[in-house]
Amino acid sequence: MKQLTFAAAKRILAAIVLSATAHCGTAAATSPPKIDLDAFDSMKKTVVLPDGETLAYITMGDPKGRPVVLIHGYTDNARDWVPLVPYLSKHFRLILVDLRGHGRSSKPDCCYTLPDFAYDIVLLLDSLGIRQADIVGHSLGSIIAQTFAENWPERTGKVVLISSTGGPLPGAPPKKPQFDFAAQIRQLKEPLDPDSPFMVAWWDSPTLVDPDFIRRQRRDAAGIPLRVWLAVLDQGLGDPADLQRTLPRLKAPTLLIWGSADPIMEPEVRATLRQALPQAQVKIFEGLGHNPFWEDPRGCAEVLNTFLE
Repeated sequence: MKQLTFAAAKRILAAIVLSATAHCGTAAATSPPKIDLDAFDSMKKTVVLPDGETLAYITMGDPKGRPVVLIHGYTDNARDWVPLVPYLSKHFRLILVDLRGHGRSSKPDCCYTLPDFAYDIVLLLDSLGIRQADIVGHSLGSIIAQTFAENWPERTGKVVLISSTGGPLPGAPPKKPQFDFAAQIRQLKEPLDPDSPFMVAWWDSPTLVDPDFIRRQRRDAAGIPLRVWLAVLDQGLGDPADLQRTLPRLKAPTLLIWGSADPIMEPEVRATLRQALPQAQVKIFEGLGHNPFWEDPRGCAEVLNTFLE
């Protein structure tokens, strides 16, 4: 894929920010600004990693600034972070990645464990000449961020876990989830319909989010092979009880962010994460769902900027 020069990327970023700024004002306090999604998508680059995987990513911000890696959630891609980007500090060097199996990254038959995902991030940082970075992850991406920080502490600055989980307490009886997405995913058939009731529910939000952004997210997710959906579900999200075993290794300064109305990361698994990381800072956004940085990107960015800077 053609690589953008920094100057070209800077011009595109300026267009994105100007588009967002033009829609700011009193309305921005209640809904995300309109983003030029085509300009954003055109910034994507790819790199072939030493493990043979091709990873797509976008770099934004100050190339000499503090590196911050943004890791999206299950069936999303680097565009996940579009609503948040205009509000993040211009001093950050942002690296927005498409995880293996997602977006424009390669979609191998295997392997989709948490260490596989995290090691891809290590190799991407190596390719960019970055020794240490702050790691921000959402949902599945937050568990990958945990894995990265636990296994490569010398490569980790600060950690932000958005809509994350500490898994169930050992020995806790199984609890029927509020939104049993796993059971519904196992019933999916190809070709995936981006406008099916499941897909609409999968990207539902208690707060208004740009409909064009959501449509693109559904469309791209429907383009992910079903075998990848299932492999990530079984391997990357397989046994949440393992999280309690490894979380004590996470020593980096950590910020935890949730929406109080998150139907996926329910209060019980939020509590186990807080108990496992008692020194972590915590921010709860009242009334927001599983994607608080879509619903209140300005508020989330203020918390992130303060913590990381």
